Amino acid sequence: MSIYAIADLHLSFKENKPMDIFGDNWVGHEHKIKRDWENKVSDNDLVLLLGDFSWSMNLEDTEKDFEYLSNLPGKKLLLKGNHDYWWTTVTKMKKFLEQKNFKNIDFIYNNAFEFEDYIIAGTRGWNITDEEDNKKIINRECGRLENSLNNGVKKFGKNKKIIACMHYPPITNAKIIHNEETEFIKIMKKYNVEKCLYGHLHSISIKDAVEGKLENIELKLVSADGLNFELYKI
Repeated sequence: MSIYAIADLHLSFKENKPMDIFGDNWVGHEHKIKRDWENKVSDNDLVLLLGDFSWSMNLEDTEKDFEYLSNLPGKKLLLKGNHDYWWTTVTKMKKFLEQKNFKNIDFIYNNAFEFEDYIIAGTRGWNITDEEDNKKIINRECGRLENSLNNGVKKFGKNKKIIACMHYPPITNAKIIHNEETEFIKIMKKYNVEKCLYGHLHSISIKDAVEGKLENIELKLVSADGLNFELYKI
């Protein structure tokens, strides 16, 4: 059994939000992802989806997007992104999926999951700036990350490898240049996180991604266009 990851599907089967305004490489992106997904993933595998799943504004309007996802092989875990305005309470989202008979999808939110030798945890994150309003949101997101990691360790033990999922990058190149850690990185170090996957960065912003080993944490950008619309295998 394998674990794969991708972020920023930006599905819009209900909404009129074509992604090709962000570049020709986005033309038919949902078909590119589906083709690669079906070539790689089996029903015993796990796929992590790190935010910005659907352009829909309301949960009821996501049915076609979730139908697309449900029909693909594997179990899926979804994280909230900054454009997932349809996201509501986990209870309501699970009830919606149950009513639609979408049985292979779940949500990462103040909780954690076990898959093989891994604990899967995470939170959305936020833009890392020194603005006061952003600091408040970042503090809240740090609390959610710690809740998720703590939940995983308590439920599944301290001997498993940990994957932390985020939508926003957990650190920026500017912080690294100034030799500054973020609270997200500090929390991950506290829980001995092995890998941190994130999305959000597109087009020319992909060059700003921090990847590779940092404080023994392997960082990897998995935004759809950053992966050329192919799932990343962990």
